[in-house]
Amino acid sequence: MNDAHDKTGGHRRTRAAGVALGTLALLGALTATGCSAPDSGTGPAGDRVPGQTVDDRWVEGVTPGWMSGHMGVDIPAVAQGARAGYQVTSRFDTGVLTFTLTRSQARAFLAAYPPAGELLEPTAAVTDVRTHDFRHLGVPEPESFKKGMRYGSVCPGADPTASPDPLADPYGTSDTGCVSLYAHDYAPDRTRIYLRDHYEPGISPLPETPPTSSPTR
Repeated sequence: MNDAHDKTGGHRRTRAAGVALGTLALLGALTATGCSAPDSGTGPAGDRVPGQTVDDRWVEGVTPGWMSGHMGVDIPAVAQGARAGYQVTSRFDTGVLTFTLTRSQARAFLAAYPPAGELLEPTAAVTDVRTHDFRHLGVPEPESFKKGMRYGSVCPGADPTASPDPLADPYGTSDTGCVSLYAHDYAPDRTRIYLRDHYEPGISPLPETPPTSSPTR
């Protein structure tokens, strides 16, 4: 059963050194759009190394619907293979969501959530990807692809013609709710959508862990 409409209350987001995306080694293109890369080595996300602190943990009970509610991005009813995760650290939290669509469905999805600025295409794939966000969900990191990849920032409810202004909040904390988006055409008629967002620790209420059932004797 698709739980895409399992919405959660509002929260204060952290864009972790800007909302435009990842370690795609496209500093020139990102500069042109006025965005910095959250996983490029600058700011909270870039400082994170897997296993860096003992406080890092992936929250149990996180569903795609719960995560889409926090991001403000609906999962299309026709989406397949929806997966989500939420990682808590001592410095900032990271939410990730992924699902697949047909090419035509992906175009409709991107039309419903237009990027802030233009979708960019990488000039090269990144061989040394520092993040392991989506690997936790069993899929490759989007930064590791060059062919068939587009990426940008989606700001639900914001003016789609306005580009994020990194000078407006130099510390990377914002209430605008922009989400990093990647769209990867991985098969002739299939597109995987990746969504990543950063949050201040402890701000978002976490789902309750389901109780462990006692074994039947």
